[in-house]
Order: sequence, then structure tokens, then C-alpha cells
Amino acid sequence: MRLQGSGNETHVLIKGKDVLIDLLNDSGIAYKNILPDGKGYGKLGLFNDLLKRGSRMITYCKKHNPDLLIGTSADISYVGKLLDIPAINVNEDDAAVIPFYAWISYPWATAILSPDSCNNGRWNNKTINYKGYHELAYLHPDHFLPDKSIVFKYVHLYSSYIILRFSSLNAHHDKGIRGISCQLAKDLIHRIEPYGKIIITSEYNLDAELESYRMPIDPVDMHHLLAHAKLVIGDSQTMTAEAGVLGTPFIRYNDFVGKIGYLMELEERYELGYGIKPDFPELIISKAEEIITNKESAEIFQQRREKMLSEKINVVDFIYEYIINILGKTQIKGTSFNV
Repeated sequence: MRLQGSGNETHVLIKGKDVLIDLLNDSGIAYKNILPDGKGYGKLGLFNDLLKRGSRMITYCKKHNPDLLIGTSADISYVGKLLDIPAINVNEDDAAVIPFYAWISYPWATAILSPDSCNNGRWNNKTINYKGYHELAYLHPDHFLPDKSIVFKYVHLYSSYIILRFSSLNAHHDKGIRGISCQLAKDLIHRIEPYGKIIITSEYNLDAELESYRMPIDPVDMHHLLAHAKLVIGDSQTMTAEAGVLGTPFIRYNDFVGKIGYLMELEERYELGYGIKPDFPELIISKAEEIITNKESAEIFQQRREKMLSEKINVVDFIYEYIINILGKTQIKGTSFNV
């Protein structure tokens, strides 16, 4: 870690989520899980989680006395306010899309770091914008180079493949949000399977027909597969954005289409993917066929990626310099991260 190398002591606090623990273990980064008992469900579970994480973080901070809190969790903002520690919140979703998160976090945050395509509403006055995306913090070519040999662990040599990603859409801000139904997935596969191997990754259990396409993928390898896929289709925000910044065409299908600034920019300004609302199921199939039957798609989307990269920054450099600047101004020596 660059901060560690610059003489700053860093602490990584996490709440166990998705594949985060696997990725941290692979990276060798030490961390403390402040929510090992798992995530609660419903409004009561969400509130209980908030109390548990906050109290545990307060205890940790009192013990280690950090000079700075920075991360993507809402907890750092009110903990920082209570303990009089600068708290920097990092987020790329527009405030209107994540209202509960915004109300808990933003009023107490010292500052918010967001892409310039993100609208933080009433909290824009404390937002520091940058020309980039979260995904460029780890998928910028300065940090990540796709390795085709890793793909061969999962797909036969020279085989074309298409990735379908199904999200559980069970976060508090996902209530009432529609994604790809099982029937639509089957219709889609029926039409596009002749053009490549179908690989499904899903956050929930599927019926037997779709489960036959599911492939267990080591989280460390996932981005290499995304980078070499012919097409990525999903109702997930993050994985489709990751495909986009890697230059792989994507189709995003859910009710968030048209509401999230950074994804709209990837889709409309850079044309790295397409957002389709669930009212138009036939359109996702026709658009998928259009992309995968165009022999020039791979070259076209890589050219679009180059344009995007030429206008965006290395986000790691930006955040690192921002933190070092804060530490230098206040003449403090340590920092605590919360992921």
C-alpha cells in the first residue's frame, strides 16, 4: 500500500461483504472485520447493523487514535463527528439513488470524494469532484493488465464467451427495483448461445436450467474474464461498469437506468455500454445480437475505452495525493481506512 510505504500507519476495517474478504486475503492486506456476525435484513436489521458497526468502530478508534477516517461506509462520517476526527466519504452513486446512505453519512462527513458525473444534491458544497470512476482505482491500466492465460482456466483456448451477471438487488436502496427475470434470461440465452459460451455469475439461487450455466470463478480472476468477454449483460451496477472501463461492451438492465450519473456517462458520452429499462425486454435481446454479430465490436469498444481513459485520471493517484495533503497540512502521522 502506498500510504504504508510513505510512513503512515494504516488500518483497514471492513464489514464482510460479497467477495471482499477473499480479495483482501489474496492481496495480503491486514484487516479487521467489524461485522463478522453477518448482515441483518429489513429496516430493523439495517438499523441494528448500523449500531453495531458504529459502536465497534468507536471502540477501535478510541484504542488506536486515528488521525483520519476515509472510506465508502456511512459509519465513518458520524463516528468521525462524534470523536472529532476528519472523515472523508468516498462514493460515486448520486445522492437521490441512495437517500438513506446519504442522510446518515453526508451531513457529518468532512468531505465527499465523488466523480464529476455524480450529483450529491444538497451536499454538493462539500463534494470534491474528480475526473474518473471508482472502478478506475483498480482497473486503470497503470494498475491492472488483463491476462488471457487466466481466462484459459475457465474457457477453452480461443473460445468466445458471454457473461451474464445477476444481482440480488436486496440493498436498502434496491427496494422495488426490477432486474433480469429467470424467463428473460432463458429467452436471452436461447438467442445468443450460438455466438459463444454462456457464463452466469449470480448472487442468488437459480432454477436448474440456468444453474447449468453458472460457473464458480475465483474473485481474483473475475476482472480478467470481464476484460476478454465478448459481451457482459447484467442487472448489476458495478460489474457492468467494470466491463465498461475495461472496454468490454455491456448491457445493463434494471430500473436504475437513467438515474446514476457515472453509468449514464459511460453509456451516453463514451458509448461503452447500453442501459435498458425493464419495460423493454425484447430490446436487450436485439441489442445483444447487434453487438455480438458485429465483427468490429471489440476494436470499436477498445477505441472508445482509449477516449475515456484519455479524459480520466488515475484515481489512486488522486486519492493518495488528497490524503497526503490532509496529513501534511495537519502535521499528523497516521490514518485509518474503513472499506
